[in-house]
Amino acid sequence: MGRRLVPLTLDNLQDLPHRCRSCVFWELDPVSGEAAVKAGTSALEKEGWISAVLLDWGSCGRVVYVDDVPVGFVLYAPPAYVPRSTAFPTSPVSPDAVQLITAFVMPGYQGQGLGRVLVQTVAKDLLRRGFKAIEAFGDARWKEPACVLPADHLLAVGFKTVRQHPAHPRMRLELRSTLSWKEDVEMALDRLLGAVQKEPALRPL
Repeated sequence: MGRRLVPLTLDNLQDLPHRCRSCVFWELDPVSGEAAVKAGTSALEKEGWISAVLLDWGSCGRVVYVDDVPVGFVLYAPPAYVPRSTAFPTSPVSPDAVQLITAFVMPGYQGQGLGRVLVQTVAKDLLRRGFKAIEAFGDARWKEPACVLPADHLLAVGFKTVRQHPAHPRMRLELRSTLSWKEDVEMALDRLLGAVQKEPALRPL
């Protein structure tokens, strides 16, 4: 099984699950988001948002493929690019943190560690870019896939709660604490992504 992680761009935006391709829950404030959905322009708004963040800030997502089939993604950006975050009761995201916006792994591929690998990939990218932490809003009452990640999942991949709330706690992963496992992350990624590359066929002498 060949697995690879690639940066999210406008070229592979169509590889996100259909409902996520045009979802602007995080990318627009609640009023603008509702207006975009009513006007049928949410897909264009999503493209515009990704384009702007790529130009202004750089890479803001990863897509994971298994045997060239897109099976999951993660999206992240500084809170200034995430208008919806200000509507949460536990906002704002700390100024030294990048927000883990959302992530998703297709049902048939869950339970294989891909969710953890997506978070580790974001951590590795942000460490390289000099950031201190990742923060996210968790859903403490999560029942089904949605735009807000389950708080239990965030805890399981290393986040700590920094502001309690019965529905939407704000959670944080200190990147300096991950410095010690940076090499472990790289080794794990190499094992997960590299070990699945096809062995070269031996040619007869």
